[in-house]
Amino acid sequence: MTGFSPGFQGRPRPQSDRLPPGQYLVEDFPVLSAGPTPRVDLARWQFTITNETGRQYAWSWPQLMSLPQERPHVDIHCVTRWSKLDTRWQGVSLDSLLENVETQAEYALISSYGGYTTNLPLEDLMDGRAWIVHTYDGQDLHPEHGGPARLLVPHLYFWKSAKWVKGIRLLDQDELGFWEAAGYHAYGDPWREQRYQDD
Repeated sequence: MTGFSPGFQGRPRPQSDRLPPGQYLVEDFPVLSAGPTPRVDLARWQFTITNETGRQYAWSWPQLMSLPQERPHVDIHCVTRWSKLDTRWQGVSLDSLLENVETQAEYALISSYGGYTTNLPLEDLMDGRAWIVHTYDGQDLHPEHGGPARLLVPHLYFWKSAKWVKGIRLLDQDELGFWEAAGYHAYGDPWREQRYQDD
């Protein structure tokens, strides 16, 4: 499986070295969604991880906010070809959430409020490569961008960073998510232009 992709973290590099093939830079933050924007009540918000045996681990909003907070500073790349450099977020590393989860699973299926799903290997959520983020550029994450909380997996195309994230189901076998079942690539590495199934 792939390791860290260029553009994820590390020493500053020229912008030309941070733009995957076929991408162009934007200064704004385009909004693309597969359906209507759900409005999620923080009093009812819950994030769950369900392992392959069905055991469930759950966090309320106050519990999420009480966990160690990180501030990832990353480039993001959308499959529709725009890239945005130097985005700044705040949230909780998936390493913290997975720390006490008992699992031998290799795959994860992410689900969102509103019904969206996306799949990826579990190892891509680990080792400091993924977060549940609730703040963007110093402000509460706007619902259009996935607030109150979204997944952030910046080394893959941005459709993997599910908005309005609700939970993760850990699986022994891969299960395609919404866009993947519609023909998008199962993995989605922007540096290999894995946009569609045959890429």
